Amino acid sequence: MCISFTLLYLATSFSQNYSKFWRFSKKETQITKGMKTGPLESGESSSDATPAKLMISVVAVLDFMLRILAAAGTLGSAMAMGTTEETVPLFPQSILLNAEYSDLPMFTFFVIANSVACAYLVLSLPLSFYHIISSAAKSSRIILVVFDTVMLALVTAGASTAAAIVYLAHKGNANANWFAICQQFNSFCERTSGSLIGSFAAAFVLILIIITSAIAISHR
Repeated sequence: MCISFTLLYLATSFSQNYSKFWRFSKKETQITKGMKTGPLESGESSSDATPAKLMISVVAVLDFMLRILAAAGTLGSAMAMGTTEETVPLFPQSILLNAEYSDLPMFTFFVIANSVACAYLVLSLPLSFYHIISSAAKSSRIILVVFDTVMLALVTAGASTAAAIVYLAHKGNANANWFAICQQFNSFCERTSGSLIGSFAAAFVLILIIITSAIAISHR
C-alpha cells in the first residue's frame, strides 16, 4: 500500500515537472523562432529594395548619357544655323544678293533657343552625375524635371518656327506672293534644313529625359 502511494506520488510529481518543462521549452522555441524570423524579414525587405535601387542607378546613368546627346544636338543646330550665310550674284553680275540667318527673326529665335537649351543641359550634367552616386535624391530630380519641361517647350518652339520658314523657302506660297528662294540660295536652304534635324532630335531626347526622371521619382 505504501509502495502504491509512493508510486502515485512520484507519477504525479513527474507529470507536473514534465508539464512545466514542456511549457518552458515551448516558450524558448517561440523566442528562438522570433529571433530567426526577424533578420529574415529584414533581409527579405532589403532584397526587395535592391532591384529598385538598381533600377534608379541604371536610369540615372541613362539620364546622364541622354543629356550629353541632347546638348550635342542643340549645340550642332545652333552652330549650323548661326553660321548660315550665302551670297549669290544677280543679273547683271554687279548686283549681289546676300542671305543670312539674322535676316529672319524666326531663325534668330531658333539660334537663341538652342543655345539656351545647350547651356542648361551642360550645367545640369553635374547634378545628373550626382544622381548616379546618390540614388536617394528626390527634390533635385523634381527640379530637373521642371526645367527639362521648360527646355523642351523652348526647343520645340524654336524648331517649329524655323521649320515653317524653311518650308516657305523651299515651297513658297502663291496665295501670299511668297516665292521660293532655295533655287537661288541652295546652300543657305541646305544648312537651315540640316540644322532642324539636330534640334528636333534634341527635343525627342528631352522627352526621353523627362520620362526617365519620372521613372526614377516613381521608384523612390
